[in-house]
Amino acid sequence: MRAGAGARPAGWYNCAPMQDRHLHALEQESIHLIREAHAQLNPLAMLWSLGKDSNTLLWLARKAFNGRVPFPLILLDTGNEFDEVYAFRDRYVREWNLDHIAAVCPPAEDTDATLPPAARAAARKTLGLKRLLAERPFAGILLGIRRDEQPIRGKERGMSPRDADGRWHFDAQPTELWGQYSAIAPEGGHVRVHPLLKWTELDIWRYVEAENIPVPELYFARNGKRFRSLGEKDITFPVDSNAANIAEIIAELTTTRQSERAGRAMDHEREDAFERLRATGYM
Repeated sequence: MRAGAGARPAGWYNCAPMQDRHLHALEQESIHLIREAHAQLNPLAMLWSLGKDSNTLLWLARKAFNGRVPFPLILLDTGNEFDEVYAFRDRYVREWNLDHIAAVCPPAEDTDATLPPAARAAARKTLGLKRLLAERPFAGILLGIRRDEQPIRGKERGMSPRDADGRWHFDAQPTELWGQYSAIAPEGGHVRVHPLLKWTELDIWRYVEAENIPVPELYFARNGKRFRSLGEKDITFPVDSNAANIAEIIAELTTTRQSERAGRAMDHEREDAFERLRATGYM
């Protein structure tokens, strides 16, 4: 559960190099969107996968509300998370006094049988969220997705409505200009809120280093391999790497040509699998 060298002092960005001012601008825009979601969408919740992106989002939420997150965090639990991920969750739920929901996902047999095997495993989370929303109809759900991670996510908006079935109609996304967001969902639907859309993988790691954000140990190389992206343990695999700390990860990312999701089994199945998942409600 390592992090960087320590959070920067208040006002550090005023005299910081361009890279740090870039991170500060991203931080402020994300915090603005989190606060807008909290003001406009009631009740609000956040998906917490325990990976680097959702931990960054949680850190921003804690900053937005002076250390106390005023909405629940949801782990869509397939029962197949890594042991290190469950341990990480238990530690920080306790240490940060988080309101946590463990949403048990339906079995793979309940998913679309026409999807490839790994995509079916991932689709369990879609069904888990749909079941939770039927029980607890949250008006808004915060997620830590980024546009650079998957091309289909490039069509998302900061606030993106989903219909009553959780479906995403990307051809009917609201216009967002000058920091103005539309928090209107279809009847019976909800709004997905994406504060990290403009961030890159490199931005995330530079911010984790600057802010000393804890992340699971799985991200750091052991025996020449590390996890670059965290998913369920039966469909996620480590990649070749000797990056054993955050500085080394940052250095590696400035030169690598390997995809961030190279260790995700579902990304190596049929080309349309991820798009089909996203259209029907996957994160």
